[in-house]
Amino acid sequence: MKRKLLSVLLAGAMVFSLAACGNDSGESGSEGSSTSGSDSAESSSAESGSASEESSAETSQESAGESSEEEAITCTLKVWAPSEDQDQEYGAWLQTMCEQFNELHPNWDITFEYGVCTESDARKQVLNDLEAAADVFLFSSTNLEYFCKEQALAELGGKYLDTVNEHYSPTLVSSLTYEDGGVYGVPLTTNTYFMYYDKSVFSEEDIKSMDKMLEKGKVSVQLDNGFYNACFFLGVGGTFFGEDGMSRESGVKFYSDEGVAMTEYLIDLAKNENFVSASPEDAISMMREGTVNAYFCGTWQAAQTQEILGDNFGVAPLPSVNVNGTDYQLRPFNSAKGIGVKSTTQYPQVAIELALYLGGYDSEKYHYENRGYVPCYDEYLATDEIQADEVVMVDNYTVSNIAVPRMSFTEMSWFWTPAESFGKEILSGEVTKDNAAEKLQAFETAANSSGLE
Repeated sequence: MKRKLLSVLLAGAMVFSLAACGNDSGESGSEGSSTSGSDSAESSSAESGSASEESSAETSQESAGESSEEEAITCTLKVWAPSEDQDQEYGAWLQTMCEQFNELHPNWDITFEYGVCTESDARKQVLNDLEAAADVFLFSSTNLEYFCKEQALAELGGKYLDTVNEHYSPTLVSSLTYEDGGVYGVPLTTNTYFMYYDKSVFSEEDIKSMDKMLEKGKVSVQLDNGFYNACFFLGVGGTFFGEDGMSRESGVKFYSDEGVAMTEYLIDLAKNENFVSASPEDAISMMREGTVNAYFCGTWQAAQTQEILGDNFGVAPLPSVNVNGTDYQLRPFNSAKGIGVKSTTQYPQVAIELALYLGGYDSEKYHYENRGYVPCYDEYLATDEIQADEVVMVDNYTVSNIAVPRMSFTEMSWFWTPAESFGKEILSGEVTKDNAAEKLQAFETAANSSGLE
């Protein structure tokens, strides 16, 4: 079996940062790299002797048996991923997994051409020239609509769709599902947020309630960023594109009696001396200085927070807030990083099988152990190795139980600027309890308008 390895660097696609980044609409902190700061990421795989790993080995043996019966295929596949996923310092995940995939398919003679392209750049790189684009590439689920409108992604069906539905959280699969009901990618990792906190300040009981936390220490949430302030309105029943997230015409619905009550809660929150509105980047600096004791963020700042807090490092799902005597669970957005297959690939069977392998048990394990990449494959999440990683466990709990899929409709881009403005008006005192209903209704109207009408 040949293993020809070519390296193709895409002009303008070289990106080396692991920091969180925003989108063109002004949203920040929502596209961070899904890396965990847990020490367990460095632990030996030999320590995780769970039934799930035995099941993985059995599955690999079954796959090998099936592979021996595959039709002979000789092909060249272009595969794109970020530079970190091809860096020897992080275990050269992409090359290693493609080589292992080759070993599992002795009847396939595959030449891999590797290219560097981030998940966020994939939209531009793929749609700029579909024929020249990679057969298999990583992409952000928030860009799904752009790919689907151009019919650039292969829809998963049959046994491939069954595999995805069987092994990943429904919330993640929803993030890669378009309004036509089709699933257009294999989940690779999550993109949500939760809460980091100082255990020396807050007890395990305190962290269930934001109101209790504010009695004991400083809590930071970026109130003038829609990625974060939406969690308050989602917590009281607000919706994006209907209850199932698939009703484009429904738009953003925040205005209700509960929504007005939550606005009034936020007015009081902004005035609380123990509340701080700061970006996660600023909040972690304040935590280092001791002026913030808890803040909302995702996996991308886990390692830095752990370094600051040491033994007092705590991580938990978002707390509840009490509004007019009722406790409401705050609900963050969730999106996914997915593995897509180009719709015009000449070798769809090989490409889709590779995509599933890159998102499968062995690949997720290697990615986690070499780069701290947060896994989302259910069987791997059940292993002792991952169960011991509190960041991954909180991330997984959040995605599976309280997060709301952030859909890819282009109308979503209308939300960010009005959300930022609404947050700023609350912080400045322009939104008051006297005009809360009027201001919330104006916010909702703006969030459902392109601004060009």
